[in-house]
Amino acid sequence: MSTTEMPENALRQPPIDAGVRIGHVHLKVADLTRALDFYCGVLGFELTFQRPGAAFISAGGYHHHIGLNTWESKGGSPPPPGSTGLYHTAILYPTRKLLADGLRRLIVAKIPLEGASDHGVSEALYLRDPDDNGVELYWDRPKDQWPQMPDGSLKMYTHPLDLHDLLAELER
Repeated sequence: MSTTEMPENALRQPPIDAGVRIGHVHLKVADLTRALDFYCGVLGFELTFQRPGAAFISAGGYHHHIGLNTWESKGGSPPPPGSTGLYHTAILYPTRKLLADGLRRLIVAKIPLEGASDHGVSEALYLRDPDDNGVELYWDRPKDQWPQMPDGSLKMYTHPLDLHDLLAELER
């Protein structure tokens, strides 16, 4: 059923509870070892559990933030341009210094960036994983520093991110 077929009152529900979070993402990959090399070897996630055709990885001992599987995709190719699907997985770093470490890891592994942006509320690095899935590495500025419009609403933007300044965070 599309949203155009839903009853009108279904689209006018109260907002979801502020405590709701996205717990994990599960990605279809072509090669599990290659995906683990990227997510664990380069980005630094830890393997928490593995079974044939699937692996579960996390930061800080959580059961899993990312699931990787080849159940329907072993040896497969990415979706063609112009098709629907996941735009990117966004990985939130708790501090700017840790995002800088993420950038350092990408440089050492020679993983190219597709973009780097300052959105006012956050700073973000954009890249592709080995299966051509979009990946965003970002940190949120403290909420009291988020830019606002004169009426108090959020004012997000996209400006180039100064990567040299971000890397200098490792020396501060």
